[in-house]
Amino acid sequence: MGNGETGGEPDRSPREWCALSAARLRDGRPEAALDAALRAAGLDPAAEWAHRLVSLAEERLGRDEESLVHAREAVRLSPGSWAARLRLSAALRRLPGGWEHAVREAELARAYGPDELTPHLQLGDLALVRGDHRGARTCYAAALERDIAHPQTRVNLGLAWLRWDHPRAHHDPAWPVDPRETGRARRALEVWSRQTRLLLALATAAVVVAAFVYDLGAEARAGGVAVLVVVIVLGVRQARRVRLWSHVPAMFGRDPWLGASTGSALVAVAAYAAWLVLPVVTTSLAPVWAGLTGILLLGWPALALLHALGGIWRGRPLRALEEFSLARGEREGRRDAGIALWIVLGRVWSVMVPLACAAAAVEPRAAVLALAVPYPLVEARRKARAGADRWLSAAVLLVVTAAPACAVGGVFGLVWAWWAGLGALGAVVPVFAVCGARSWWRGAPGPWRASLIMCEPLLGDAPPVALSAEVRQAFAYARSVVLSYTDPAGPRVVGAVASVTLAGDLRLIAEPQAWAAVEADPRVAVFAADPLQRRFWVEVRGIALAHADVLRVTPTKVLVGEFPGRHQRR
Repeated sequence: MGNGETGGEPDRSPREWCALSAARLRDGRPEAALDAALRAAGLDPAAEWAHRLVSLAEERLGRDEESLVHAREAVRLSPGSWAARLRLSAALRRLPGGWEHAVREAELARAYGPDELTPHLQLGDLALVRGDHRGARTCYAAALERDIAHPQTRVNLGLAWLRWDHPRAHHDPAWPVDPRETGRARRALEVWSRQTRLLLALATAAVVVAAFVYDLGAEARAGGVAVLVVVIVLGVRQARRVRLWSHVPAMFGRDPWLGASTGSALVAVAAYAAWLVLPVVTTSLAPVWAGLTGILLLGWPALALLHALGGIWRGRPLRALEEFSLARGEREGRRDAGIALWIVLGRVWSVMVPLACAAAAVEPRAAVLALAVPYPLVEARRKARAGADRWLSAAVLLVVTAAPACAVGGVFGLVWAWWAGLGALGAVVPVFAVCGARSWWRGAPGPWRASLIMCEPLLGDAPPVALSAEVRQAFAYARSVVLSYTDPAGPRVVGAVASVTLAGDLRLIAEPQAWAAVEADPRVAVFAADPLQRRFWVEVRGIALAHADVLRVTPTKVLVGEFPGRHQRR
């Protein structure tokens, strides 16, 4: 924060500095927010809001360790604060081995603030990142019960309907392992698989051409063996980079495509070795040799096709689009809506192509069924106008045009209509390729699932409930204080002795039966009357936790009312 910005306002209170810090965080200025929050913490070290804001600013600046330190300090200062528990949950989530603790803190935040939205949102995000899409939808639904128009919840709920995977899908965030280590292992496996399949496919093609075109069978076989040796050397080299072999099976379980890619490379190595040896051993198994050739040459594109189809047909994009369209004003919602439209387009195209080809080859009149196929695409395009670009519009137009063209060609036997329909379907491929290449060149999100992103809202920036001077006075001088709590038999009230801390918490000395009750249900209410003017009463609702030999109540709501009397008739 520059000197000019604060030079004219040197007398801000700690709460005003915190409010300024929170506003700067919402504006996307974490460095300035950190400066303001540190000023607040310096003026009032007991201000847990200041430590929460410092933690949040440090997190936005990528300093996870520092963020955790201040989040823990906020919880120490106000252990009954749902916002402090939520901030600690968000900080723990980013550190290896802290996931289960993060879930427990988020559950405490939900218990301490049952009417608040963000604890439910945090629990949904924790489930979504770990791949528990059903659990995430349940938590997001609970959040929307508290604010049906909350845009960030809508975006993340849409991702849950799409069965979105975190970019580190291979890594379970609950593992006490640095994700960089599992990421290094994943990269080594992917590189070995990619290099192996490519080398073996090229070697197979080269050996076939050399043996059958140039009649160099012995030389070709020797070169093929040399390639196999190179593949083994590459495998040993990449295996040394995998330091977490004990986690590899679990990584395959979390990311089936990583397992399929690695498994296909192992199959390719075995098939290639058999392919080289088989002609030497016998010549009677020519069909088997031809099949092995097909595996080596077509295995990679076949796996890539299955991967693409799996991404297209996973989740419910139309349901997700409904959520994205309700997330008004969210950049992530607009981006994800556009990608969801591409997914719907891919589904329609993947149905149209085999349908049109089968109709052209078997029964041309069956092409009339193609008229119904583009309907989901048209409906999705109507629901998410803001999520479409000109490349998507062109692809949608091609698919929608291809359906009636193929139908006319099949029913009336018009060759030009068939060419127009099939040509339009074929033109979708270069449109997609150009759009993807353009996105790659510009560093922008491409038209594929990997470009989906979730919203990461500010968690734990909510201001605490402040006790006014008259409320503090009431508790400081009250002759009697009443504590209300709930036990299994119902509501109970007991007398108590209360004091107010500088941080704004209540310290209560109450009867022993109240302690056992608040362990089961920490929600309490504390009543006091103004002993000086005897004109108003105070009710503080909050979360009570045992602290040393007193009950510590963190306020969540303060009510002040006047007693009936002559002063009300004036």
